[in-house]
Amino acid sequence: MQDKLEPGLYIVATPIGNLSDLSPRAAAILAAADLIAVEDSRVTAKLLQRIGAKRPMTPYHDHNADRVRPGLIAQMRDKAVALVSDAGTPLVSDPGFKLVRAALGEALPVTAAPGPSAALTALILSGLPPDRFLFAGFLPPRSAARRRALAQWAALEATLIFFEGPSRLAASLADMAEILGAREAAVARELTKRHEEIRRDRLDALARYYRDSGPPRGEVVVVVGPREAAPAPDADEIDERLRALLGRHSLRDAVALLADEIGMARRALYERALALARENPEQG
Repeated sequence: MQDKLEPGLYIVATPIGNLSDLSPRAAAILAAADLIAVEDSRVTAKLLQRIGAKRPMTPYHDHNADRVRPGLIAQMRDKAVALVSDAGTPLVSDPGFKLVRAALGEALPVTAAPGPSAALTALILSGLPPDRFLFAGFLPPRSAARRRALAQWAALEATLIFFEGPSRLAASLADMAEILGAREAAVARELTKRHEEIRRDRLDALARYYRDSGPPRGEVVVVVGPREAAPAPDADEIDERLRALLGRHSLRDAVALLADEIGMARRALYERALALARENPEQG
C-alpha cells in the first residue's frame, strides 16, 4: 500500500475480537488516512495504537450522521477519509451506507478493505445452508412489529440472519418459532472473542433455553435455516389427489396445480394423469 492515499472514501473492516486480526491492507489505510470517521474514538484509538499510528478522528454514528456527513464529503475532495465501525464491516447496520451514497453522488472515489463480518462469520459457523441467505439486520423491538417483519420472510427459500440484543433474544426466538416454524437455527455470540459461543438447535428449543437461562452477554447473531420441504407424497396419495383435481379441471390444469403444490416434475405427473384418465374416460 502506498504511503500517500488518493482523496476519496475508504471503507475499512476492523477486527470483531482480537485486534491483531486487522488485515495488512486495512492497517496501511488507517495509518495513511488524512481523517478517520469512527463510531467510538476510544475503540479506534486502541486499534491505531496497536499498529503504531496516530491519525485525526471524527465521530460518525447514528446520532450525528446527518449533521456530519456534508463536512466529510467536502473533505473527501482533497483528503483520504477512512470509515470504520467499532467491530466488523461498516455499512452493516450503521449509517455508513448514506455516506457511501453521498460520496458516489458527488463522483468521489470509494474503495473498501474487506474483512470480518459478524453476519457472515455466524453463517459459516451455524452449519446451515450458506448458498442463499438474507441478512435482515435488527428486528423491531416490539413483538407485534417483529412478527409482521418475520412474516415477510417466512416463505423465502433462504437462510435468514438477524442481529439481536441480548435482552430481547428469548422473546425474538419465540416469535421466530411461532412465525417461521420449528426450523434449525443457531445463536452466535461474542464471535472471534475468548468467550465465543455457538448454540445450535430448533428455534423453539433455543427460545426455551434463553428464556430459562436468561439473557446472554455480548453481541448476538441469530441464523435461521430455510423452511424445510414437506415430504413428498407417496404414489397412492398422488393418485388420489390427481383424481380429485381431474374431476374439477382439465388434465393439463390438474397436473400444473399439483406440480406447484408438491414440487414434482410436471412430466412425471402428466404421464400418471394420462394413465388415470384412461382408467376413467369421463375425467380429463
